[in-house]
Parts: sequence; structure tokens; C-alpha cells
Amino acid sequence: MVLWWIGSVILLVVVLPVVIYLLNRVLAATERVRAATDDILAGGVALIGKLDGVPDGLAETDTTIEAVKVGAVRYAGSVAKLLG
Repeated sequence: MVLWWIGSVILLVVVLPVVIYLLNRVLAATERVRAATDDILAGGVALIGKLDGVPDGLAETDTTIEAVKVGAVRYAGSVAKLLG
């Protein structure tokens, strides 16, 4: 019975503070991760507002590419005739 009490005291004095210390470190790391994810979310939401004009820009780029393609094909045909 005395050994049982000694074991209980050791558990309370040694093991329990270590467990609490480790739990505190895990919770602190969790809070840092939560803060980082909140920052990432805020940045993503801010970025969404900046991307509203992308479809219009892509449509203009497609039009420009088509115009350049037509000119490049005509130029390549002329060069092919000159070279033989």
C-alpha cells in the first residue's frame, strides 16, 4: 500500500508536470499554425478581388495571338516562296 502511495506521488510530482509542459508546447504550435492559416486566408481573399479582370485580359490575348498567327503564316509562306 505504501508503494502505491509513493507511485501516486511520483506521478503527480514528476509525470503530470511533464505532460502539461508538452501539451502546452503542442497548443502553442497549434496557435501559430492557426495564425498562419488566417494570414493565408486573408491574402487569398485579397487576391480574389485582383483577379476580376483576368478573363477580359485572356480574351484580348487570344485575339492578339490570332492576329499574330495570321501574319506569321503569311510571312512564312512568302519566305518559303523566296527560298524555293
